[in-house]
Amino acid sequence: MTISQDEKPKLIPTKILKCRNPECKAWVRDEFSSDEQSCPLCKGPMIRSIKHLPAVQNKIKRQPKKKKEELW
Repeated sequence: MTISQDEKPKLIPTKILKCRNPECKAWVRDEFSSDEQSCPLCKGPMIRSIKHLPAVQNKIKRQPKKKKEELW
């Protein structure tokens, strides 16, 4: 999918965790971060911040419905 100059995505303020190390450029959306909160690249400490990013849609995978025979 290509986006033309006129169709820029809407940016919204998003909570992120970014690496505290100024030489490391790693960051992750807060909603996708683990509880560990260490940098995935350099293993250093992460700090909370805000970044203007396009919205993402979290798709929930549904489990297939069970057949009536499997329910009994």
